[in-house]
Amino acid sequence: MPQIIPIRDLKNTAAISQMCQESTEPIYVTKNGYGDMVIMSMKIYQEKLFLHDIYDKLAQSEADVTAGRTKNAKDSLQRLKEKHNV
Repeated sequence: MPQIIPIRDLKNTAAISQMCQESTEPIYVTKNGYGDMVIMSMKIYQEKLFLHDIYDKLAQSEADVTAGRTKNAKDSLQRLKEKHNV
């Protein structure tokens, strides 16, 4: 379940930092009852960026397959072996 805190709670930086470290999800900050910003630990942020990169690469791969931009795996591996004398 997402954590939602009012912006005035950001004054207690040590407690907010601890909340971010303990949470596996972003923490939503509201201002005057409306969403204003999102905070999270560096670890969670890096994990999210990593997953986003993987999803982008998968989407591009699926687009390549759909468009017919593929190569035969056996032929490609054989050319690599020949190139690197394996």
